[in-house]
Amino acid sequence: MKKWSLILAVCLGVSLFAGCGQQKDTPAVNEGNADNETQLGDEAGTVGERTTFTVGFDAEFPPYGYMDDNGEYVGFDLSLAEEVCKRNGWELVKRPIDWDGKDMELSGGSIDCIWNGFTMNGREDAYTWTVPYVDNSQVFVVAEESGIAVFEDMAGKAVGVQRDSSALSALNDEESPENIRLRDSFGSLTEYADYNTAFMDLEAGALDAVAMDIGVAQYQIDSRNGGYVILQDYLASEEYGVGFLLGNTELRDTVEASLKEMLADGTFAAIAEEWGLSEAVCLGEK
Repeated sequence: MKKWSLILAVCLGVSLFAGCGQQKDTPAVNEGNADNETQLGDEAGTVGERTTFTVGFDAEFPPYGYMDDNGEYVGFDLSLAEEVCKRNGWELVKRPIDWDGKDMELSGGSIDCIWNGFTMNGREDAYTWTVPYVDNSQVFVVAEESGIAVFEDMAGKAVGVQRDSSALSALNDEESPENIRLRDSFGSLTEYADYNTAFMDLEAGALDAVAMDIGVAQYQIDSRNGGYVILQDYLASEEYGVGFLLGNTELRDTVEASLKEMLADGTFAAIAEEWGLSEAVCLGEK
């Protein structure tokens, strides 16, 4: 009797432990359909055995990745990923992620890569990267009538920036005394979860300027039919790449090869033109 009681206790303990270890996953969608069931990263195995490709992206980072008016996830990077999947016979799984948790998503296998205006500079040794495909710069956006024309005009002003962004990194770059002096001159520096919210505060007058990627800045200005300008001086310059888990060279090589094929046959340029980024792309130039 004691023997059976012991076995029952062990089984119950294992069941309870397994139940407590479950975690709720972030919803993922296929081909932009927000009603599809959640799907995680691809099955174990080689690239040749792969059937799906799960891209992690910030869903509030237009024009690279965002939700459109139809409730579908779209953007330049997602269009590139769709074409890569088409050429490799994979099904694209679009997985919106909390940008602060991107490394946990990647290391945990929930996503196969981070592909969403992802800056390579300063992270070269943290991920396995494709070659750069976009030249990007960090800039400040202000209202046309703000009276702010140069960096010195932002002294004492309220500035916004996205949390864990390249713009914030540039402002905190100890190797750039000019950026540190600029940051310290602000009246305040507020970190936001996403740029849409920061722009809303800029519109409302709660902010005087927003530091952000130039491609995103241009999209935000165009979507509002003007009223805002990008300061001529840049805070920093950088490059975008597709980031894979460190050491995952096999999958990186396959995706990179498809991107180069797209460049050669004109598909890459056509997608860049569709999203208004023809002047920013640099694939094949590095």
